[in-house]
Amino acid sequence: MSDLIHRLRELLGDDGVLTEVADLAGYRGDLAWPEGGDMICVARPRTTVETSAVVRACAAANAPVVPRGGGTGLTGGATPPPGARSLVLSFERMRRIRAIDTVDDAMIVEAGCPLAEAQAAAERQGRLLGLDHGASGSSQIGGNLSTNAGGTAVLRFGNARDLTLGIEIVLADGRVWSGLRSLRKDNTGYDLKQLFIGAEGTLGVITAAVLKLFPASRTQATALVALASLPAAVALLGRLQSALSDRLTGFELISSVALALSRKLEPATPAPMPGHAWYVLVQTDDSAQGSPIAALLETSLAEAVVEGIVVDATIAQSEAQAARLWALRENISEAQQREGPNIKHDISLAVSSIPAFVDECNAALLSAFPRARLIIFGHLGDGNLHYNLSASEGEAQGDFLEHAAAVNRVVHDLVAQHGGSFSAEHGIGQLKRADLLYYKDDVELELMRTVKRALDPRGLLNPGKVL
Repeated sequence: MSDLIHRLRELLGDDGVLTEVADLAGYRGDLAWPEGGDMICVARPRTTVETSAVVRACAAANAPVVPRGGGTGLTGGATPPPGARSLVLSFERMRRIRAIDTVDDAMIVEAGCPLAEAQAAAERQGRLLGLDHGASGSSQIGGNLSTNAGGTAVLRFGNARDLTLGIEIVLADGRVWSGLRSLRKDNTGYDLKQLFIGAEGTLGVITAAVLKLFPASRTQATALVALASLPAAVALLGRLQSALSDRLTGFELISSVALALSRKLEPATPAPMPGHAWYVLVQTDDSAQGSPIAALLETSLAEAVVEGIVVDATIAQSEAQAARLWALRENISEAQQREGPNIKHDISLAVSSIPAFVDECNAALLSAFPRARLIIFGHLGDGNLHYNLSASEGEAQGDFLEHAAAVNRVVHDLVAQHGGSFSAEHGIGQLKRADLLYYKDDVELELMRTVKRALDPRGLLNPGKVL
């Protein structure tokens, strides 16, 4: 592959191609697959033209290409697969915000732009980018679109694909399709951009995108609500949707175990309303100055208390208090990671099915693994749960993780029985390929393979992922 490296240096310059072992280490894995596989090198283009040239050179050399964003994935989707040397295509130097249009409410952003930078740029123009999640500081736009990222505001704004008006793609042979249009209506044939969003870089390489913007939020209200049961949480969701409509931005479920774990990470965090089985973090936003949403939220919660749906609630009285409430939710993943070995699930179900699923799954798992701790939290408003298990205190990591396959089968079988999905927002990557083959319909799998063969007949784009 020395000829390929030489050609890439001609295209990108010496600083655009990394080959030293120490330099490659940071591009090898992600949060779920830290070891990664073998690499030829890391290519770091600055433009779409350079990206096209890199992919064209790799196609000529029959070299696999692994597109990589911020490395925050949870399924091994942006890591070199074992058994074959791949070129890692990093977008860290393609991070420009090309344009922001406040008339069309759209922004054109390059693939390597961190989500937080795109959010801040929109905010400076009095606009809001509706995509938000815990890794916004390091995840990149290209990775967000490639995995159809979700997060805490999907209830109001939708997933990444719902927020994407157009994309720019480098195909497997190096050709560029520029579909950077901000049209809300374009009924001229197949909506090709949707093939590439959520495809994890296996069909084409996203280099830029046109994203929807919304008026910035001027009035907010945040509440933490205590509930006795999951059916009560579902009932509260329906009540708040009726009262607040699309001003209900987030509805985050937190179990008592998850909340205790979060507070263990930050012991100084106040413990609002301790001793309840379930909690919901509610976020409401309105672009109108002086909107009555705080009063509407307070009234709705008070009525829910009277009716026995809600046990107790606290509404933030300042931005600082709201931030502390959100910290209780946002610290859960890190707290669980620090606690030790854990088995993660990213599942989605119809909201109405969640109480029955949790009851059945809890019973099945605790019967088989009575020492496990169930860490349940997630985006109840859109039916997405992070249904995780942690080892009991003092249990050896190896002993606990030996049960991962059996635990996954219990959880995912029950998800399938309830008509849900075993991957709501994290994608398939390498980690969930066997699940895809096990749970997907044969016709659906064949359609996916047909699309892959049509767009990447030699299988050079992100090999070993999804299919």
